[in-house]
Amino acid sequence: MASLRPIDLLIIGAYFALIVTTGLMMSRRAAQGMDSYFLAGRSLSWVLLGISGMALWFDLTGTMLITSFLYMLGPRGLFIEFRGGAVLVLAFMLAFTGKWHRRSQCLTAAQWYTFRFGEGRAAELVRFLTALMGIILAIGMLAYLVRGASLFLGMFSPFSPILTTALVIAIATLYTMFAGYYGVVVTNVIHGTVLIMACIVVSLIAWHSIANVGTLAHTADLVTGNAQWTNSAPSWQVHTPPGYGPYHYLIFIVAFYLLRNVIGGLGSGAEQRYFAAKSDRDCGMLSLLQAITLMFRWPMMIGYAILGILLVQHLYPNATSVHNAAILIRRYFPGTAPAFWQDLLARISHDPQRYASGLTGGLQHILGNNWRSRLPLVGYAGSVDPELILPAVLKSIMNPAIRDLLLISMLATMMTSLTGQVNTATALLVNDIYKNFLRRSAKNRELIVTSYLGTLIIVTIGFIMGIEAESINNLWGWIIMGLTAGTLGPMVLRLYWWRCNAWGVAAGTFGGGMAAILQRFADPNLLEWKQFVVMTGISFLVTIVVSLLTRPTATAVTEHFYRVTRPFGLWGPVRKIFSPDQRKALANEHRNDLLTVPFALLWQVTLFLLPMQLVMKAYGSFWLTLPLFLLGVAGMYRFWWRKLPVATTTDALFPMDDLERKTSADQEMTDR
Repeated sequence: MASLRPIDLLIIGAYFALIVTTGLMMSRRAAQGMDSYFLAGRSLSWVLLGISGMALWFDLTGTMLITSFLYMLGPRGLFIEFRGGAVLVLAFMLAFTGKWHRRSQCLTAAQWYTFRFGEGRAAELVRFLTALMGIILAIGMLAYLVRGASLFLGMFSPFSPILTTALVIAIATLYTMFAGYYGVVVTNVIHGTVLIMACIVVSLIAWHSIANVGTLAHTADLVTGNAQWTNSAPSWQVHTPPGYGPYHYLIFIVAFYLLRNVIGGLGSGAEQRYFAAKSDRDCGMLSLLQAITLMFRWPMMIGYAILGILLVQHLYPNATSVHNAAILIRRYFPGTAPAFWQDLLARISHDPQRYASGLTGGLQHILGNNWRSRLPLVGYAGSVDPELILPAVLKSIMNPAIRDLLLISMLATMMTSLTGQVNTATALLVNDIYKNFLRRSAKNRELIVTSYLGTLIIVTIGFIMGIEAESINNLWGWIIMGLTAGTLGPMVLRLYWWRCNAWGVAAGTFGGGMAAILQRFADPNLLEWKQFVVMTGISFLVTIVVSLLTRPTATAVTEHFYRVTRPFGLWGPVRKIFSPDQRKALANEHRNDLLTVPFALLWQVTLFLLPMQLVMKAYGSFWLTLPLFLLGVAGMYRFWWRKLPVATTTDALFPMDDLERKTSADQEMTDR
């Protein structure tokens, strides 16, 4: 595999310099106040927020992980990523949960709980626990990002992957720390533009590299052992390599992950771009734009998978060579943990003279004269490591000029995800823990400095956790099916059940979240579906039981929340605050919102599938999928697009009440 040239490093360094300079230019504007630092003063357009959201969810580690599933399964890998990579919760944010959260005018998801449950010990406790769990989740996501970055950078840098990752993360942390949400959004737009360019380039290269879908199917069968690699429709079973056995029963996995998305989607929307949006309409539009721009990710990833199949066929004509190489390395380094396997391979590849001649000579005999270029793809289990297909293709196949663009695009995905996670976690730490519990009298300058320190602490902890993780798939599975599942009960019930109270949410959050954390230490290899069932069951059960055993939220607070947010669900005792005309308007809105979701899900899945079929030249599958896509478009047009509000102001049918006016005035005063 070719090494990076000095000119490559210079181009990458210039891009980093541009991003850091752009971010730091935002520092004075971000430092005007907490609303400016964390939400950009709620002044950004839906276009900027939508593209920024795309860049945030277009993360490096996730891209490597999804590419690995596409490499193993073909386009059916999309259905495995119903787990989270297909971002199906976006359909719910587009339809209703995004606008529900925007209406609160809160700064963070934790502050939203004060809006929902009012003041008092229980409300303060749930705000603290929500902030704490949000920070833990963000640290887990940072660990996930770090693990992917270390695998990616280890393929290119002559230095330790850990040290190289630390340097890149330090650069991203620098501009995140000083630039706030202004810097995050502006730099994300730059990253997003580069990413879309890279997606188009990779898709065209992959399309041009294959003769037809039949030839691709034959080659993929030889390399992966999957005779149905080019098929798009989900089947009962699929071929999976060692270590991926739980995904063998595809239909079961798809149904299970879809259920997880429905439950999770109902509780979604508490994200910064929705709190920062100007109007309900902007919430829907930024979600639409985010989905459309995320579409470019899928043809790029199937493109990398196709090129990866061609690369592996070229590098390892003898399928047993990878297995034998792994056995030899483990014989010389029997104590190496899977988490540090790639670091070991990088050291052997870059500095072979430091190691025994029996090892290096044996690797040359097994892998051939170019063993150093073939070694990085050798997996711990004795097969090609699918999580490294993307960086291997990027380093081995692309010509230098294109490689620089693609390498920058992948580094951009890492930085955008890191900045978004860090900004969210720091907002929770400063606004909901430090300011709310430790220093209520803290002034703006003190809070900004605390934000800087909090950023450093959060990134450091996430970095350490990421370096010690065994694989990105294992870590991602725990985050989605364990940690976030442990909070689903309170996340859903808070929006749809009037009797849900702060004590119930606090107990459900603590119970489900702590169960997930304990499981990670006690049984880290627990099957994902078992993680989900246990953690979700605990969170729902505890939330319901504790809510019923404790006093309900004050009537005035619940009525204010319902008047402002206007959700559907079990709100019978509270609906009386609205007039018959208002209730009729709400019923129409809720009906359209709910009918939008299945069409939006169909539209989103087929939107991602269609360009992959084009890249594979699977034109027959494309024409079969297209009518489903058009059906999704028609349903969204009928139930969502035609109902979008035109005005950017509050609906005259639901004017602000006194408490809402006071809250809005207080927020403006605080930001000043």
